[in-house]
Amino acid sequence: MEMKKDVHLSAQDLLEMVQMKPGAIGDYTIIPGPRERLEAVIAKLENPAEDFSYMEHTMYTGSYQGTKVTAVNGGLYSPQSAIMGEVVCAAETKHIIRTGSCGALCEEISIGDLVIVTGAVRGDGTTPYYVPSNFSTVSDVGVTTALLNAAEELGVKCHVGVVWTTDALLKETKELVEEMRRLKVKAVDMVSSTLLTVAQLYGVKAGTILAVSDNLITGELGFMDPKYYETEEAMIDIALKAVTLLEGK
Repeated sequence: MEMKKDVHLSAQDLLEMVQMKPGAIGDYTIIPGPRERLEAVIAKLENPAEDFSYMEHTMYTGSYQGTKVTAVNGGLYSPQSAIMGEVVCAAETKHIIRTGSCGALCEEISIGDLVIVTGAVRGDGTTPYYVPSNFSTVSDVGVTTALLNAAEELGVKCHVGVVWTTDALLKETKELVEEMRRLKVKAVDMVSSTLLTVAQLYGVKAGTILAVSDNLITGELGFMDPKYYETEEAMIDIALKAVTLLEGK
């Protein structure tokens, strides 16, 4: 049987699936991974209203210090994040800030530290469907600068550098880790390269800030460490402060 042409979903199809129209959301969208972190963002917005709830993803739009801000949980992995990235880009947001977690690849980065991402090494399996292997995935300079300035104003120290995104948590071999260290990569996560790549293709300004949950070099695991959860809170405050800086407030 002959396959019909253009049978793939478009970004407009995605919007119709969740019953949204372009321009319905804020110019600023914050994308955490899990629902719990989304709820922490929503709690800081004024008059948040649900835009949609589809499968495990929920989107809200409210305001923060007079600026319209949208928040949606993008999921823990690249395929989910690509879909949500496409949705918010098609809905015509202008800025994306990812608030995520990562594993450190440097001894000097501790549990509960923050990493602001300047670019990504694409080890995920999603972006090859979007871009060729020589595509350079980078964060927007303006958003990155706003995150850095927000952290400084709030008195929170952050590391800055490149992140490695992978799909295989249990296959981060010693050889791969050492290769990333030779490339001066600061941390590893499972989302950033995909979300940043999608944003670049849409011309949306995007940046990423990550809380350090573990350290692959020292072997520290901090998923239950209070410092990690305190940093998650600080990360959200930095993202929202960055919104006000980008707005010139």
